[in-house]
Amino acid sequence: ETINLLETVLSVQPRASTGSGKSREQVIEEIVAFVESRTPKPWDIDDIYQKYPTSYNESMNTVLIQELIRYNRLLEIMAESIKNSKKALKGLIVMSEELEKMCNSLFDNQVPRLWADKGFLSLKPLSSWTIDLVDRVNFLQKWIDNGTPNVFWISGFFFPQAFVTGTLQNFARKYVIAIDKIGFEFKVLDHMTYQEIKEKPEDGCYLYGIYLEGARWDYKKHMIAQPKPKELYSDLPLVHLVPVNNREAPTEGVYNCPMYKVVSRRGTLSTTGHSTNFVLFM
Repeated sequence: ETINLLETVLSVQPRASTGSGKSREQVIEEIVAFVESRTPKPWDIDDIYQKYPTSYNESMNTVLIQELIRYNRLLEIMAESIKNSKKALKGLIVMSEELEKMCNSLFDNQVPRLWADKGFLSLKPLSSWTIDLVDRVNFLQKWIDNGTPNVFWISGFFFPQAFVTGTLQNFARKYVIAIDKIGFEFKVLDHMTYQEIKEKPEDGCYLYGIYLEGARWDYKKHMIAQPKPKELYSDLPLVHLVPVNNREAPTEGVYNCPMYKVVSRRGTLSTTGHSTNFVLFM
């Protein structure tokens, strides 16, 4: 409701000029230049595929390539639309309806629909979204340069569901177990930070970048506790995702916490009807 209200207020703002004395076109040109300077170049997937080919024993290679393909789609459409918008602002090409909508969104510090449709789920305004995109690309670039990470930034994945499946697949193939018999155990490692991890776990994976909404982690009692006053979100410490064969879920003393990509908790996959936003129960 709040977002809708603020978007409506923004949409009826006067667009002729700004308080800074610059014309609307000049402001948009500056924003376009800022985004362009921050936007990374698309990857050469074929080269990376040579280094990380499809492997029976390492499903993470497939996860990496799929992530790069998804981010490439976004980076390519951003590069093309930025180039066209610069030309349109100078009057070199016709300002189409699509480009005009994009320029309006940039002027309002919103992510253009053209990018959002190809991009990762996000509720951030343009400036924060651009920084987030750069961080995500850097995370994948380090993976390409240095090999599979010891600890994964789960917030950086375009499609974390594939990563979770890849972790199960690695375990299933290593021990020759049917994948549908494997469940996860969640070990919260609140005695250390992700920067201190120097090697991968024997099985499963280490995760960071998870946030609790309306709760916090109690480091003394090692359990979920009531949030601090006026603090809606808090960091969850480092988590070890441990695959277990025929796991029997505990019946008491636990809370099945749903993990979502963004707080809106919506978004459905057209093919299966499952939520694209929901990742797993922890």
